[in-house]
Amino acid sequence: QAAKMKLKHNINPVLLQFINFIILVYSLVTYIPWYILSGSKQAIAKAKQVKARPVNNKPGAAYRSVNSLHCLASVLYPGCDTLDKVFKYAKTKYKDKKLLGTREILKEEDEIQPSGKVFKKVILGKYTWLSYEDVYIKAVNFGNGLAVLGQQPKTNIAIFCETRAEWMIAAQACFMCNYQLVTLYATLGGPAIVHGLNETEVTTIITSKELMQTKLKEIVSQVPLLRHIITVDGKPTTWAEFPKGVIVHTMASVQAMGAKADTGNKQPCRPVPSDIAVIMYTSGSTGIPKGVMISHCNIISGITGMAERIPNLGEKDIYIGYLPLAHVLELSAELVCLSHGCRIGYSSPQTLADQSSKIKKGSKGDVTTLKPTLMAAVPEIMDRIYKNVMNKVNEMTSFQRNLFILAYNYKMEQISKGYTTPLCDSLIFRKVRMLLGGKIRILLCGGAPLSAATQRFMNICFCCPVGQGYGLTESAGAGTITEVWDYTTGRVGAPLVCCEIKLLNWEEGGYYNTDKPYPRGEILIGGQSVTVGYYKNEERTKKDFTVDENGQRWLHTGDIGEFHQDGCLKIIDRKKDLVKLQAGEYVSLGKVEAALKNLPLVDNICAYASSFHSYVIGFVVPNQKELAELARKKGFKGTWEEICNSPEMEKEVLKVLAEAAMAANLEKFEIPVKIRLSPDPWTPETGLVTDAFKLKRKELTAYYQTDIDRMYGKNVK
Repeated sequence: QAAKMKLKHNINPVLLQFINFIILVYSLVTYIPWYILSGSKQAIAKAKQVKARPVNNKPGAAYRSVNSLHCLASVLYPGCDTLDKVFKYAKTKYKDKKLLGTREILKEEDEIQPSGKVFKKVILGKYTWLSYEDVYIKAVNFGNGLAVLGQQPKTNIAIFCETRAEWMIAAQACFMCNYQLVTLYATLGGPAIVHGLNETEVTTIITSKELMQTKLKEIVSQVPLLRHIITVDGKPTTWAEFPKGVIVHTMASVQAMGAKADTGNKQPCRPVPSDIAVIMYTSGSTGIPKGVMISHCNIISGITGMAERIPNLGEKDIYIGYLPLAHVLELSAELVCLSHGCRIGYSSPQTLADQSSKIKKGSKGDVTTLKPTLMAAVPEIMDRIYKNVMNKVNEMTSFQRNLFILAYNYKMEQISKGYTTPLCDSLIFRKVRMLLGGKIRILLCGGAPLSAATQRFMNICFCCPVGQGYGLTESAGAGTITEVWDYTTGRVGAPLVCCEIKLLNWEEGGYYNTDKPYPRGEILIGGQSVTVGYYKNEERTKKDFTVDENGQRWLHTGDIGEFHQDGCLKIIDRKKDLVKLQAGEYVSLGKVEAALKNLPLVDNICAYASSFHSYVIGFVVPNQKELAELARKKGFKGTWEEICNSPEMEKEVLKVLAEAAMAANLEKFEIPVKIRLSPDPWTPETGLVTDAFKLKRKELTAYYQTDIDRMYGKNVK
């Protein structure tokens, strides 16, 4: 496994022998003091421990974490069984400590590119902070202000806004007053937003000036019940074309109303654990978005499970928040931080690092300023960092590159034995580590599978564990997370202490919980974090959720997994991705994509197969730099569009894909036979991928229908 992921160098064999000898001597000399000082004995022992086991010996028995075998955990702090109580507890405990931070905008400029395009660039100042007490008061006032506008307890209110401090303040206000918070991704398309707003019958939406101008303006007229729009960042400029009967307020003005309101004699309607806290619309890779009803008890149970996997979580930690808060991973991670005295500094994908697209050259990105200790990322972002660093390595001088590669390969071997490499970390990897601020101690990854090569790269270059997690909106984000000392790759860890997981036979795919060496099957998650179901969709709820004889709710995830001996789960397939070819072979599209996605040449890939044909085809978003280089080598001249549309270049890319597929042990029938190179990337704005950058197969199929017909139209010999 490790040998495959090693980087290749070009060093004289004699010199290499000498270097290896020096490394050996160094390892022996440093081993003893390191072993005594680093407490690593415990870490190695912990990594080998069994982390979860089945509750009984029957096939298909539920697996539980060894820390919660007899009873699943569901409450974070005694007596805090709803989210408003959790925040009140934290506010009392951490009163004047910093909680939410935002960078001030010093200057905005338009930068005109050679192509004539205009890029917005910003220069940002330092972080300004609100304390626990500040946030609490702002939330109380906002909640009371919404009541003045006529918001009733247990009714819906929507938030459609970028990740920022005001999002969290609004959410806490809703949790206190028992308003059901409807969350919509900021990148959803018009029809999906209209569907969510009308299905939940909201009269009030909380948004930002920019989203109001770019997204809401066009659709307000299609949401007849809408009465109030609240902008979190001051007054928008144009009002004229707004439909009659819709009033626009600023968040500050609503808070002012709340501060004035006389709430002395009214007993506020506090939530109970079974009340709905959030209706979260999932960007679903299929069809129109579904609203998942998540109760207070579901969220608290989920964050209890997550917090247990982050050792020494506390007031010293700083978390950087930049993923969509409408995503269960980000919301849970921030609530974990808020309940443990950590600081949350807000950011965005466009301002995250010094090299990010909106940061003016020479000024500092958010990670450099904030120096976070905890960060969550979706694989898409990690893959991007991996490719950027690898491109930089390729541009180094031969000496620097070989030094980096030797250190990389040496550290990979040390990690797989459970050892650390302090010298390499401070001499070689410090610079890469600084890309994320230099202080990260745990990277949390969820949302889609992370490739082994990228995970290993993160472990090595950022000198910190990568916690891979697996959870769904339907399970309030809870499922599994790897333990920090588990340095194996490709697995998602053991069940969290708040839930249990069992495998159900799936005969069609040939997966059984009696399989040897590992039991396999469809993953079912049970426990207090399993949500109430889909909003106004009884039929779908009945299909995806079941209740067993003990009254325990189970979520049928549609993912296929296997349990290893130590109780860790590995995701191996997805029910929906399985296509039966004409000759009867089953192809897992996800498996094909995973094998090819990490090639430097591939930025994104979607495999496609049809039961009426005998072979797999694919759509590929090529890496511009790599493909241009390949075209140059092959003597092909032309614009970017011409390169992508060239049958000759398609053949060249196919050769590269076929080699990688063979190396990944794909079957012959799983290897794409024809491809379409897409000159344009797939972003959530195009509607071809979800917010977590998962492929939307239905939309991609529709988008590339003419190409599919072309690729299947001619017989392939």
